[in-house]
Amino acid sequence: MRRTPLLAALILTTAAPALAEAPLSGYGPRPAYLINKLPEGELKTKLQSCIGQPIAKSDFSIAHRGAPMMFPEHTAESYRAGAAMGAGVGECDVTFTKDKELVCRHAQNDLHTTTNILVSDLAATCNIPFSPAEGETKAAAECRTSEISLSEFKGLMPKMDSADSAATTAEEYQGGIAGWRTALYVQEPTILTHAESIELFKELGVKMTPELKSPSVEMPFDGFSQADYAQKMIDEYKAAGVPASDVFPQSFNLEDVLYWVENEPEFGAQAVFLVEPDDTFDEQNPETWAQDFADLKAKGVQYLAPSMNMLVTPENGTYAASAYAKAAKEAGLKLITWSLERSGPLASGGGWYYNSTTEITDNDGDIYELVDALAQDVEVTGIFSDWPATVTFYANCMGL
Repeated sequence: MRRTPLLAALILTTAAPALAEAPLSGYGPRPAYLINKLPEGELKTKLQSCIGQPIAKSDFSIAHRGAPMMFPEHTAESYRAGAAMGAGVGECDVTFTKDKELVCRHAQNDLHTTTNILVSDLAATCNIPFSPAEGETKAAAECRTSEISLSEFKGLMPKMDSADSAATTAEEYQGGIAGWRTALYVQEPTILTHAESIELFKELGVKMTPELKSPSVEMPFDGFSQADYAQKMIDEYKAAGVPASDVFPQSFNLEDVLYWVENEPEFGAQAVFLVEPDDTFDEQNPETWAQDFADLKAKGVQYLAPSMNMLVTPENGTYAASAYAKAAKEAGLKLITWSLERSGPLASGGGWYYNSTTEITDNDGDIYELVDALAQDVEVTGIFSDWPATVTFYANCMGL
């Protein structure tokens, strides 16, 4: 049987050993599916012409927590999947344990939704124990890394980030996975410390963008200050022999970014200030913007990372650079954005990440319309994605 380029690409990605053994394995079927959903036009024609192209690693493609559309976030399996899809940069969200060791979790207080802690011997450590749903009251819990030691953390089993708010038992609470995600790859995934993520990223040959997460506990924590925390994260890269040019430290806390700029200038030169809109934000109205771009630049901030909905606005029925994006670029800031493929099917408007463009978002093909606007009009230097193959395909096709 003669294999078409697309069929060959699909066969390549379905070979099970490839993910574990090779840094790159292929795009899979999703990019072609999304391209097919595009309206006829120049973008669709261009992307169709690239179907069957060989996959190449691209720093434009940033694996957001790995590949959490299908793999439990911040696990070795999720990181390997992201690298296999050509992401040139991997992310560990960094928080700390009771003994002040750094680990990869999206938040210090997310263990109840991202691990099996509630059905383990560590359930008693949760600062808010599980309470069942009753009447209109939803099931709830909160469990923090700061309540357990590193060795206890390493004994937890990660799972897809989810919770069943209607649960009446802790076992039922483990469910609630979004219908467009999957539990196919949750069999004994590997939980990681920050240092272990560094070694894995080195093995995979990807750059690194750790995010220093805001603590859920009051700082200083047992004498561990915010500055200690910010410094410890950088120290683990230095101890691992990772050059500063391969690290893009991130934080939503401007003081963390400025700490790196002032105290670790080689790492600070690539420090990323993450921002998100508040309830009054309008991407077209400067009076609603919390950031002073010229001031950020003067303080040494080089990279700004707004959410996607801050950088685009509707124009002539499609996505275009917002006034906010244009002003940030004019100030000389480099832009990164987050997070693609985190919204599920776009037929109903795409939710929060698309809330500045809901009126023009109604089809999964809009994903590539958005990526094209972010790349060509906004001129971002990278896009975080929960399914990196989508961004890698575009980057490879466009030579980014």
